[in-house]
Amino acid sequence: MAVGLPPGARLESVECPFCAAGTPQEELFSDPPFAVKRCSGCRLVFVSPRIAGDQVAAIYGESYWRSPSAKDFGFTDYRADAGNWLRTYRRRAHVLDGLLAPPARILDVGCAAGYFLDVMRDSGFEGWGIEVSAAIAREARTRIGEDRIHIGTLRDHPFEDSSFDLVTLWDVVEHLPDPVSALVQARRLLKPGGLLLLETQNVESVFARLMRRRWQHFKQAEHLWHFSPATVSMLLDRAGFTPVARTARRAGKFVSLEFVAERAVRVHPLLSRALSPLARLNASIYVNLFDEMIVVARPR
Repeated sequence: MAVGLPPGARLESVECPFCAAGTPQEELFSDPPFAVKRCSGCRLVFVSPRIAGDQVAAIYGESYWRSPSAKDFGFTDYRADAGNWLRTYRRRAHVLDGLLAPPARILDVGCAAGYFLDVMRDSGFEGWGIEVSAAIAREARTRIGEDRIHIGTLRDHPFEDSSFDLVTLWDVVEHLPDPVSALVQARRLLKPGGLLLLETQNVESVFARLMRRRWQHFKQAEHLWHFSPATVSMLLDRAGFTPVARTARRAGKFVSLEFVAERAVRVHPLLSRALSPLARLNASIYVNLFDEMIVVARPR
């Protein structure tokens, strides 16, 4: 069974959400029972067949946050890596310099354990979160507040329209079965003049093209869409947004040396073996392969 595929999960085939029905798809590679395809019209890369949209939420249980095979699915130990996530978000938050000032209201969609909201609270912002995984949302409620974290999705949130200055989706949009409708929901939650920030992988980056099917972001159970600068602009346009900034400069992460050794197997098993002694060192480094992008947009 494929890593991350729940027993008895139903699969579905999908088409490009941006092009006309029946637009041809090129299969880039097969990873049974999944396949990674590219639309011949707009070059959006996506997984089809994939786990059915109404079953996707079920994969984000405890085994996602403590995964025995994180190179293919989930995280080795998300909670144990809290220090690196906090350092990462402190650096990423500078993307908002000059665009947002405290005490602005922020909604973080897919907030996981609440690390981004924790960082922004320290800077004087007010934060709320949405998280589909009850397993990790309990950590966010402890960290941010029981009444500030909604366990669910943008479809069933309890928030009033036009109530936030910023909606963020960090490493989230590629997981959503219907990203267009999700961003439409996010737009309704923004105040006039509010901002949307999303961070996702860039499938047409130099590193992604170099690695091809070995690219570390090809994790078929969870990463359903692989955007490029062109296709993420299409996504925003369909949802009623206009991009105002895009950068890869702050899209890296602080990671443990154990993580580096583990992911090196994607390059070559011998490289991973050579780096394995690093896993015993309690140290972290900042890694930016410029294969991820942060995009800021405003509603039209």
